[in-house]
Amino acid sequence: MLINCVAYENGSRLADLSVEEISEYLERPDCFVWVALCDPTPEELDKMQEEFNLHELAVEDAHHGHQRPKIEEYGDSVFAVMHQLELAKGEFSVSEVNVFVGRNYVLSIRNRSKQHFLVVRERCEREPHLLQHGSGFVFYALMDAVVDRYFPIMDRLESELEEIEEQIFTKGTARTNIERLYDLKRKITLLKHAVAPLMEAAGKLSGGRGPAVCANSRDYFRDVYDHLTRINTSLDNIRDTIGTAIQVNLSMVTIEESEVNKKLAAWAGIFAVATAFAGIWGMNFESMPELKWEYGYPVALVAIAAACALLYVRFKRAGWL
Repeated sequence: MLINCVAYENGSRLADLSVEEISEYLERPDCFVWVALCDPTPEELDKMQEEFNLHELAVEDAHHGHQRPKIEEYGDSVFAVMHQLELAKGEFSVSEVNVFVGRNYVLSIRNRSKQHFLVVRERCEREPHLLQHGSGFVFYALMDAVVDRYFPIMDRLESELEEIEEQIFTKGTARTNIERLYDLKRKITLLKHAVAPLMEAAGKLSGGRGPAVCANSRDYFRDVYDHLTRINTSLDNIRDTIGTAIQVNLSMVTIEESEVNKKLAAWAGIFAVATAFAGIWGMNFESMPELKWEYGYPVALVAIAAACALLYVRFKRAGWL
């Protein structure tokens, strides 16, 4: 679906275009065209390939989707793939943003995404002195918007980790904590897969040998690279913390099991003493002391109870009960 098709000249909005008018405005020397698509059909992509003379390999990647985040150069043009994470029913889903950039055009494509880039277009139009840099600045603005959307996700994941850490030493929550930590680790991995490859690619854009179309915006791409580096470092720290938290929870499980084993062993020892007394006095020998004594039975019960009570007190003091 076509969202926008607009021509810009010298940093100012020139006109809203139809697809058939694109080629006419591409011929103007100081003009570039910015087209935005959402979940395009193969026919729409083929039409854009024809209008902008897009490289067939880049178009093939856009057709198939599910690409790793990357930035590739095809002659004087650039093809970028970026991932967005969107929260739906408590779970993160991954959507894809493809951007084709040339000297006089920008084609942005959203796939499986509900997050639009209208605010990016408004921002660019409010800054005509920057929009004069052309399609390279629009490419930066799109990438910056994608990266900025990672920060709220980071804050959410950090808050979830802090919440789990507060419950680590609460008895009976170890198993639940481990399940939540593994779920959090899975979410961190999703974000890591979106950030790390894009950080590497952004580093190339900000370098001296970056694409010519981005030459006037290298300082801005360096800012994006710094943001991605910060996010990537934070992700590594969170993953390390999750690993430590999992080890602590496993240790807590072992400690809780040890406590249960101590209690079982203590009670087993108490009943073993009672069983030993009963077994000795229950032997059917003819000549046993106190066998025919009037007070033999109650004395035996008192002796068994006293021995069990003594063991109970000792185990209690030792912390086993």
